[in-house]
Amino acid sequence: MLLLQIQTELDTAALDTSAEAFTVWDLLLKGGYVMIPLFLLSILAVYIFVERVLTIKKASKVPEQFTDKIKNLVSVGDINSARMICSQTDSPIARMIEKGISRIGSPLKTIEASIENVGKIELYRLEKNLNLLATISGAAPMIGFLGTVTGMIQAFIAIAQEEGNVSPRLLSTGIYEAMITTAGGLAVGIIAYLGYNYLVSQVSKVVHKMEYTSIEFIDLLQEPR
Repeated sequence: MLLLQIQTELDTAALDTSAEAFTVWDLLLKGGYVMIPLFLLSILAVYIFVERVLTIKKASKVPEQFTDKIKNLVSVGDINSARMICSQTDSPIARMIEKGISRIGSPLKTIEASIENVGKIELYRLEKNLNLLATISGAAPMIGFLGTVTGMIQAFIAIAQEEGNVSPRLLSTGIYEAMITTAGGLAVGIIAYLGYNYLVSQVSKVVHKMEYTSIEFIDLLQEPR
């Protein structure tokens, strides 16, 4: 009995050691070839998110008292200085106002249209690659499901080829290895989905600021002098 107890304890310790050595990286490797496109999609999603965050953050920054300076210069008729300040400011708002200043003297509708056209171009730049991030959020889980289906097919083929009783270990191993791709695809998809919605909200804030500034500029041109 003593020898049996010692052997049982040794077996338990060996199982605990193997469980500790079984890392997340080992699980990812067991997911098969489907994990490769999921890994590439995750890198692409992170790259797009970081690049867009930096771009949107830069676009949202406008120097202090920028609008006030433009108002004062336009009010006194110093158009060239106002355009110079706009050209030296790297932001969508500055480029919109610069376009409007360059059209001063034209009908008000023409000025509004020119500002609106520049705004559309700036919006397109802000939303660059957002559609790709949305595609990743939808495609990654589907790729994961595809990997699970193919993995289950392979698992059942292996079970069918077994002679005699099928061991629970063989059955469970085939199933959990197939489910790894689903977990990976969902993880990538959720991250991309959250990143996409965050970026959309940040773009909306910048667009609101652009619209507010352009309205202020148009109101300035309508003020009596």
